[in-house]
Amino acid sequence: MMVPSAEINGGRANEQVLRYRLDVVAASAVDVVRSAGGWLFDRVRAGWVVSVLTDAPDARPLRILGLRTVDLKSTSLSEFLSPSDGTGRSLAVSAEVFTTDALVREQVCKAIDHHLTEVALWGQGRTAGVNRAMTRVQHVLSPAARVFKGYALAAAGTLCDLVEPTETLLCGPATCLPVDSDLIRLA
Repeated sequence: MMVPSAEINGGRANEQVLRYRLDVVAASAVDVVRSAGGWLFDRVRAGWVVSVLTDAPDARPLRILGLRTVDLKSTSLSEFLSPSDGTGRSLAVSAEVFTTDALVREQVCKAIDHHLTEVALWGQGRTAGVNRAMTRVQHVLSPAARVFKGYALAAAGTLCDLVEPTETLLCGPATCLPVDSDLIRLA
């Protein structure tokens, strides 16, 4: 019996559609690494595409963690925050940026209301207006994340004798839905 064959050109389907996407907006590279570096590293290792919008002259600490950098000079904030490809994504934002930037605050609130977008906030700042919709969660860093976060902190010029085993974030309702989430809800 003969089986007809077909030639497949172009390899796999569009890689962008097949990968989870996490967009990060932060005050600085140090802010990202110190507050969420281990979580973001673990996401990259799990196959996520993690992009950080930055104007940092030295993106080396972010690259050490496997994070893509998007230059603020070549991409506008509104362009970065508005998904154009129709795929789902997650959004992580520094509380400092959330507090000081009205456009970021508006996009975060829209994403929280959407309930399908994972939203995470970290750091010290006033997150008025979203606190009631957010839950405190923790991410337990993998051993590799702790090592690479230490290297990234050193590259950023931050002295750190010990990398804490957990990072605490505020997350929206969509984050707490999955049973297999890498974030643990705190009481």
